[in-house]
Amino acid sequence: MNVLVVGANGQIGTHLVKQLKAHDGHSVKAMVRKKEQAEAWEQEGVHAVVADLESDVGDLKEVMEGSDAVVFTAGSGGATGADKTLLIDLDGAVKTMEAAEAAGIERYVMVSAIQAHNRANWNEQIRHYFAAKHYADRMLELSSLNYTIVRPGGLLNDPGKGTVSAATDLERGSIPREDVAATIVAALDHPNAYRKGFDLVSGNDAPKAALDGLT
Repeated sequence: MNVLVVGANGQIGTHLVKQLKAHDGHSVKAMVRKKEQAEAWEQEGVHAVVADLESDVGDLKEVMEGSDAVVFTAGSGGATGADKTLLIDLDGAVKTMEAAEAAGIERYVMVSAIQAHNRANWNEQIRHYFAAKHYADRMLELSSLNYTIVRPGGLLNDPGKGTVSAATDLERGSIPREDVAATIVAALDHPNAYRKGFDLVSGNDAPKAALDGLT
């Protein structure tokens, strides 16, 4: 499967690109915002494209051509204001969905946030972020795309444990970014992850086994 990673220079995106590059069944294209980021990926043997989530849907469609799947793992970052969160985490995400549909791509994986689907459990300090994630996820569910929505808990830079817990609703917990990436790789062609969303934290199951247990 040819996979376009949107947000390839982010922390989850970096792990994901490297894991896909090493995977026998997938190839990867990294989408980044800056020319120097693309050049750095190219030096590592990864095909990279420069695109801006604030640009037109048509521009995004062009960089998606030839892909079989899109993974959205971009974000405005904690240092920006609510306006950028809306432009990137919500509108930018929706534009990539529209571009994927226009490009004839069916498979789409969204990196969201734990309990984004449940307003009662949103973090009060960053409600704007959870609102953006919630409505981007809702738009994805209403699209024609064969989606998976991965809602990880608190993100850690620790080395991956290789074991996770995945379910529709989980208590808040944490998970290394490396394990989030590994779960995305496992979900790409896992039929039991199709058209589903789930919370994700560290646990006791290998990613594939955790996905097997989704209901």
